[in-house]
Amino acid sequence: MQDQTSSSAVGPADSQIGFVPDSPIARPLTQAQHAFFARLPKVELHCHLLGTVRRATFQALAAKHGAPLTAGDIDGFYTRGTRPIGVLRVLRALEAYLLLEPDDLRQITYEYLEDAAAGSIRHAEFFWNPTATIRDAGLPYDRALAGILQGMRAAQADFGISSLLIPAIDREAPAADAMTMVEAVVAHPDPRVAGIGIDYREPDGPPEMFADAYALARRHGLRTTAHAGEFGMPWTNVATVVDQIGVDRVDHGYTIVENPELARAYAARGLLFTIVPTNSYYLRTLDAERWALDHPIRRMAQLGLKLHPNTDDPTLHHVSPAGAWELMYSHLGFGLTDLRTMMLNGIDGAWASEAQKTLWLAQWPAEFDTLAAEAGFASGAWLSLRDF
Repeated sequence: MQDQTSSSAVGPADSQIGFVPDSPIARPLTQAQHAFFARLPKVELHCHLLGTVRRATFQALAAKHGAPLTAGDIDGFYTRGTRPIGVLRVLRALEAYLLLEPDDLRQITYEYLEDAAAGSIRHAEFFWNPTATIRDAGLPYDRALAGILQGMRAAQADFGISSLLIPAIDREAPAADAMTMVEAVVAHPDPRVAGIGIDYREPDGPPEMFADAYALARRHGLRTTAHAGEFGMPWTNVATVVDQIGVDRVDHGYTIVENPELARAYAARGLLFTIVPTNSYYLRTLDAERWALDHPIRRMAQLGLKLHPNTDDPTLHHVSPAGAWELMYSHLGFGLTDLRTMMLNGIDGAWASEAQKTLWLAQWPAEFDTLAAEAGFASGAWLSLRDF
């Protein structure tokens, strides 16, 4: 599955991919091919706002609010070695000490969307956890939301990137807090708030705990998604969010491969899985020499599931939007045919307006093909993973 490249081939570090082990099926890329992934038109459907904060912004907010964090603490938050560590402690620090005013949320929203637009993200749907903001910062939902919406509007005006917000249930909090969160979303409707999700540590909050909150959201016309099958949790969690809670798409979902029959059924339904190639659980638990071959994302594709790659926590995972897509090709063995399909999957699974999606569908395939031709990929680059 190796492509022939010129002597100017360079490694993945040149396109903002951090801490990822080498792959036994890795393909070197030329500078022009790295540029292809940066210029590729994309949507982003799985990204956490608090995982996008620039280091300089983190430092400035810590100084502004007198946070009990040292320079060493902050450096540690942004350091990734050969074995990645979880980012939840960073997110909790942001919630407790740094994001205390609507303008703080406006700033990080605007900066995330600026960075996303620079990586050719044309539309972003991103998560924010209101429960901790209300509880730890004492900031009411409506005021916090106003700051985020201000950043979204300004970013669209300045960079042309559209966006939707997905308030997320904190699964480490009691189920009653999830109901309170959804009630706040319902009480303050906005067209840029398209639906709800659920995040934080899956072992601490099985999805069935929050079925009532999801039902309330659906009754009020909100779309739904959920993190499930992450952290090596059982495939039954994926089945719960799909068949009992009725989500529109699944975030992560990797352990569904443990039930191939059900995975094929979800493939036939066209259910979208928003995957993350830098998912730290698998990078930490799979053998460095086998991680790419054994990564469940490959098996998901072989089972026919509808996939779309995303960054998750870009500044904390040290991955750019280009890097996430590039990993799918350079390390995990997907072909350009697969990536073109995933680009279309993202459009189909987005919660943007049908008019906007129709326009993207009319324009992006030709743009993809033109960019691929300019990058000079060999013919074998188009072969699908499923051809092997």
